[in-house]
Amino acid sequence: MSMELIKDLRGMTGAGVLDCKKALAENGNDLQAAADWLRAKGIANAAKKAGRIAAEGLVGHYIHDGGRIAVLVEVNCETDFVAQNEGFQDLVRDLAMHIASERPLYVDKDDVPESDVEAERKVQLERTMNEGKPAAIAEKMVEGRMRKWFEEVVLLDQKFIKDDSKTIRDLMTDAVSRIGENIKIRRFARFEVGEGLEKRSEDFAAEVAAAVKG
Repeated sequence: MSMELIKDLRGMTGAGVLDCKKALAENGNDLQAAADWLRAKGIANAAKKAGRIAAEGLVGHYIHDGGRIAVLVEVNCETDFVAQNEGFQDLVRDLAMHIASERPLYVDKDDVPESDVEAERKVQLERTMNEGKPAAIAEKMVEGRMRKWFEEVVLLDQKFIKDDSKTIRDLMTDAVSRIGENIKIRRFARFEVGEGLEKRSEDFAAEVAAAVKG
């Protein structure tokens, strides 16, 4: 499978690299068949919507274990009409519940500070070398362990607690296709008694408190 084919399919559909690779693999590298496959699954339409502005939405919440764990999550959509949609509100509740359970630290990979990535990579490399692996094999193992780490700390890369056959990213893509608007998780905060604020969401909690008082 050539990168040129993947590039052409992305240009036709706006879908991501991994989705394009899967579509081509499923359709024997037939470009048009792969594009039709993506459209049939709603992935192409969802990808095209991803560039549209999402400035409406909701701040959802979830409280668990008698008030010991609480989550606030802001999810944006394009219109207030969709923000009042039951399907959108269910999505926001599911996301808040998932965050309470799975403890992500960041929304997306782009949010992870480079210093944190390098620190984790150093730990994993040292761990692998201590296992006595040759350097070439150690590097490959580190890449695999870094992917696993991202799946643990990045919300969009986590397996959805209600259906582990899909990630939160898949859940969002499905929601965009179903609801018909661009939908984005903007930020979240997770609180647990005795542990403090677990998500680095800077002024989010202060902003919410100010909004409540206002």
